[in-house]
Amino acid sequence: MEEDSLKLYISADIEGVTGVTFWDETFRGKPGYEAARQQMTAEVSAACEGALAAGATEILIQDAHDDADNLIAGLLPKEAQLIRGWSGGPMSMMQELDESFAAAMMIGYHGRAQGGASPLEHTYTGRATRIRINGESVAEFTINAYAAAHLGVPCVLVTGDAGVCAEAETLIPGIAAVPVKRGIGASTISIHPKVAIERIRDAAKMSFAEQRENCSLCVPDRVVLEISFRHHAPAYRASFYPGAELIDAVTIRFAADDIYEALRAFGFLLG
Repeated sequence: MEEDSLKLYISADIEGVTGVTFWDETFRGKPGYEAARQQMTAEVSAACEGALAAGATEILIQDAHDDADNLIAGLLPKEAQLIRGWSGGPMSMMQELDESFAAAMMIGYHGRAQGGASPLEHTYTGRATRIRINGESVAEFTINAYAAAHLGVPCVLVTGDAGVCAEAETLIPGIAAVPVKRGIGASTISIHPKVAIERIRDAAKMSFAEQRENCSLCVPDRVVLEISFRHHAPAYRASFYPGAELIDAVTIRFAADDIYEALRAFGFLLG
């Protein structure tokens, strides 16, 4: 990374955006979607504004929800570049992240599958009921934080539901977390959208300026990935991936030498 360059990477999802509660709000053309993408864009913009105020010089954003075509580009700060669509590469929700970035932020993230934190909880896909790394059930946040750490990039901020914020704070004690809502059964309780934007902007400014050195994450030397599928047929199919094994009717296990190898397998096992 050049001395005069401070690059920020943002991965943005929608299920953890303030107020978003129902699946219809997360799919284009469904009731509530337009309001959800407006708030998603506002929260990502707030993170950008905070980081820019703290000295960020470049920002790359991955639209990381569904078809990756949700953020409204014209409403983002002009310093930001936006990735739309999916390349199909192993980094997935962290596409184009590399060692040149000073920090990463994850905006609008959500709790893990079967975590009980959100009516919209899942991990990558509804086809999987649980994903474990080295025996621990994980959210998308944890998988992506490991991907960033593998490249030496600290994740300094997460925003979303209370469940993902708690998982992030356990994994990275120095991280800034902005919980904008909490789930209770099939309902959510959210803070006001404008309050969320203010808190995200302030947290992004503080974390980018002060927390980069405090958010290091030790990546496991060996990664054992377990995926439990909702149905047995995709588990059976995934068991034929080289190195994967079927450990029960719906669960496959894959051991990798590092997180990148696990991510590469992950794309095929869930494909």
